[in-house]
Amino acid sequence: MDLDHTLFEFFNQQLANPFLDAVLPVYRDKTTWIPLYVTLLYLIWRSYGIRRTLYLVVCIAVVIAVADQLAAGIIKPWVGRLRPCATPELADRVRTLVNCGGVLSFPSNHATNHFALATVLSLTWVRSRGWRTLLFVWALTISLAQVYVGKHFVGDVIAGGLLGSFIGLIGVLIYRRVAGREAIVQKSGPVN
Repeated sequence: MDLDHTLFEFFNQQLANPFLDAVLPVYRDKTTWIPLYVTLLYLIWRSYGIRRTLYLVVCIAVVIAVADQLAAGIIKPWVGRLRPCATPELADRVRTLVNCGGVLSFPSNHATNHFALATVLSLTWVRSRGWRTLLFVWALTISLAQVYVGKHFVGDVIAGGLLGSFIGLIGVLIYRRVAGREAIVQKSGPVN
């Protein structure tokens, strides 16, 4: 726990600067990425047509729904860990740059959902190692932004990333079985 508090203070307080204070609250907001999601959907549709795109979209929707509900509805209440912004011994030191939201922290839903999406896309549509790496860096930076703005501990983000990646992997295995030849796989993906 001490290491998690130390890492939290590093991201939330020692890295604090006006640029990150302005950028990261927007960067970590899920609505910021809607144009990216629409663009990805368009590119997949242009490459594979409506039927194969729908199979992948259903896979992504189910994976994120399962990941989100498992993290928020089952694990968070079971673990009961408070967010840094709701932890009494930290409350006076936390730089809270966004609304604290619910009081439960472990695991991070942002991390769970973004790593689930990165996993699904990296195992289906994205072919190159560079683009796959970029997907996971994107998920990681959004997750760490949650620490910077005062909503999560680093341990919450790590657990969410692992949970999301595992659910994404299981989702892709089921997707390939259900979609069969309609499944989009790395070998035929358009992104090099």
